[in-house]
Amino acid sequence: MKALASLIYYKLMGWKLVGRFPDLDQCVVAVVPHTSWMDFALGLIVRKLIGKDIHYIGKAALFRPPYGWFFRWTGGAPVDRSGGKDNVKAAAAVFRQHKVFRLALAPEGTRKKVDRWRTGFYYIALEAGVPIVLVAFDFGRKQVKISEPMVPTGNFEADYATYLDFFKGVKGYIPEKGSY
Repeated sequence: MKALASLIYYKLMGWKLVGRFPDLDQCVVAVVPHTSWMDFALGLIVRKLIGKDIHYIGKAALFRPPYGWFFRWTGGAPVDRSGGKDNVKAAAAVFRQHKVFRLALAPEGTRKKVDRWRTGFYYIALEAGVPIVLVAFDFGRKQVKISEPMVPTGNFEADYATYLDFFKGVKGYIPEKGSY
């Protein structure tokens, strides 16, 4: 599968990989921008290229028949997002249940344009005691850029400014939906 992913990514799509995914068993992977369903397909290809299992969470309804098997097979885990639950603590608890768990999240929380990211990715990493790895899907430059691991300091505003700098100039599949 890695050879097929490499052929598709490098030869057919003409993309490049900038940076190297760190050798971590646990982390939160913040993927920006999230402007299209194409981001999911690109993520599956990149995951094969880097040779690491990367997981994601989704609303429980996605994991019911007839498609639930596909989302589980691609690394998904269902979460109950109904009211009254502490979703940050629930997601952070998953890290304690697995020796290897790399959680990919889109901080924008939607494929629509947003003025500000949601903070769950940050507080999940803080609560779980794991670093954050930033990943930019830059359709403008045809590259996926990977950061070094960043340990959240507890000062979201300061850390957020650093994260935004990493994504400066990155264009999503639908650029007008980008959040920076």
